[in-house]
Amino acid sequence: MQAFLFLVRLVGLLSLTSRFLVTSVLQGLPESVVQALLRPSSVSERLVGLQVRGSNFTLGNTPFLILSGTIHYFRVPRDYWKDSLLKLKACGFNTVTTHVPWNLHEPRRGHFHYRGNLDLLAFMSLAAEVDLWVILCVGPYVGSDLDLGGLPSWLLKDSHMKLRTTHKGFTAAVNRYFDDLIPRIRGFQFQEEGPIIAVQMENEYGSYNLDKRYMLYIKNALLSRGIKTMLMTADTGQGLLKGHTPTVFATLHMKSIRQETYEQLSSVQGPGPVMMMVYTARSLDGWGSSRNTLDLHMLMASVREMLQLRFSLNFYMFHGGTNFGFMGGAAFRGHRLPMVTSYDYGALLTEDGDCTPEYLAFQEFFRPAAEIPSFWHRDGRPKDTYAPLAAGHFISLWDTLIHQDEPVRSTGPLSMEQLSVNEGSGQSAGYILYETVITRGGVLNSDGHVKDRGQVFLDDKYIGVLDDAHQKLTLPNDRHKEFLALRILVENQGRLASGTSMNQERKGLTGNIYLNGSPLRKFKIYSLEMQNKFIQRKLPNIWKPSFLHTEGPAFFLALLRVGSQPKDTFMSLQGWTKGVVFINGQNLGRYWNLGPQETLYVPGPWLKPGLNEIVVFEEFKSTLLIYFTNASQLGY
Repeated sequence: MQAFLFLVRLVGLLSLTSRFLVTSVLQGLPESVVQALLRPSSVSERLVGLQVRGSNFTLGNTPFLILSGTIHYFRVPRDYWKDSLLKLKACGFNTVTTHVPWNLHEPRRGHFHYRGNLDLLAFMSLAAEVDLWVILCVGPYVGSDLDLGGLPSWLLKDSHMKLRTTHKGFTAAVNRYFDDLIPRIRGFQFQEEGPIIAVQMENEYGSYNLDKRYMLYIKNALLSRGIKTMLMTADTGQGLLKGHTPTVFATLHMKSIRQETYEQLSSVQGPGPVMMMVYTARSLDGWGSSRNTLDLHMLMASVREMLQLRFSLNFYMFHGGTNFGFMGGAAFRGHRLPMVTSYDYGALLTEDGDCTPEYLAFQEFFRPAAEIPSFWHRDGRPKDTYAPLAAGHFISLWDTLIHQDEPVRSTGPLSMEQLSVNEGSGQSAGYILYETVITRGGVLNSDGHVKDRGQVFLDDKYIGVLDDAHQKLTLPNDRHKEFLALRILVENQGRLASGTSMNQERKGLTGNIYLNGSPLRKFKIYSLEMQNKFIQRKLPNIWKPSFLHTEGPAFFLALLRVGSQPKDTFMSLQGWTKGVVFINGQNLGRYWNLGPQETLYVPGPWLKPGLNEIVVFEEFKSTLLIYFTNASQLGY
């Protein structure tokens, strides 16, 4: 980033913030002070980062109010990053907050990825290009409703692992991760003429709090690697004191906030500014639950009150986007709640990036009409309703097994994380198939070891489901057969994104399965991660015409013809039951007729002119018909 551009941005800082900043910060100040704020400062002053001065923040020695919105680069197609950032700016925000998901950047131990939709540096460069500052949440745990809160599942290969502590196995992995990540972002700090004004370490540690030494370790790990910008913690009201770290600025999440919360905040860091790091409009949606809604009037009332008190604010989420693939985690609301594919989250932009009524209300509040940038327009991205099509070919899951990687053979069941696949990093997501031979039927007892949902088959015949609520099944006898093939297809529906139970979030079969009281033995275990390399593999000789074949588990193939300018659309699998959809090898995510979500977002940039290959993995039964619409249907 050129120093001249940085200076221009800094001099224009006050006009970038919002009408509120001008009226609240400048009004009442002596004229000489106001003029001083508008004059270019010296080089040394320009590189003074975000600081606390009395009851205000300053940036480059200039009073600064943080008005931020969260956009996750990994949940938004890369082609649309700039559009979302420009809409953030046009709404009156001056900062974008984003989280760095360790599990996506290091999916296998020692293998780091920062390309395509994971190109964090490109995202921050775009933010700087459109004159936005950046708050970067580096974790290592970031929460964000991700699988295991963004921690890589291979950590759980260690049976003694204690996540988010100074456990030697955890800190060794964090050190290696930070050794790779921090040098990449170091030059993007404000002090290096970059857009990063603050770095959030960890996330809501006060509610976890298993190791009093841990937060100090994370702080030193960041400082020793060259982080110069302001460090922040973020906690709920109840976890504030336990999560606070000396000399690190404490921010709040809008949960359990009471008057004593502000008193506690003042007791640990004095009468400084208040930063509401997460103001949440609503919550995530889970399969089988009603869709969460929000009240715009209540939302605006809360924001008005916070700004009247001169709070800085981060709106979570500004653009929620999509849990593409298997990135979504699970929550615990008295029972396990796997989250839906959409991460709409009541954000100010819809899942596909269009402006909501709430966006327009915020824009009117933050900006006078005369200040709305000329590049902003209310029109949404173009959508298309493609013609319905049929899945003309299928492959039974059983017929693909000889084309899968060699199964792992084991005396007893192994969890996903214990498998010797992915160069020893185990399996992270998707499905896992356990196969053994039995000589008679009887009572099959999971003893709570199926994580999360297992379909049971006897000689390819579906018997039933084992999960937390159903731990026993009766297997029939077949007098005509001496041996019966028992198969258990287990789906990882997403690891918990928060809570101390994350340490036990291993998936698949996590212990013995019993038949008539005796543990089953001699398993063949197939890792079915549903990675692109398998979905994109050409298998022309085993695809069969579907005709009236609608039974799963099976892969179904359809071809979508698109014109010269592909547009966004939404796929409806009405009549299908449960599974995963891929388009041109890209994993769109899960569908389930349990609801509430009824459509899957298909980004236009993921389509190509001509024929597009759609592969649906259906677990149970389908109608073979695939529909498209130009509007999302996320339930009620």
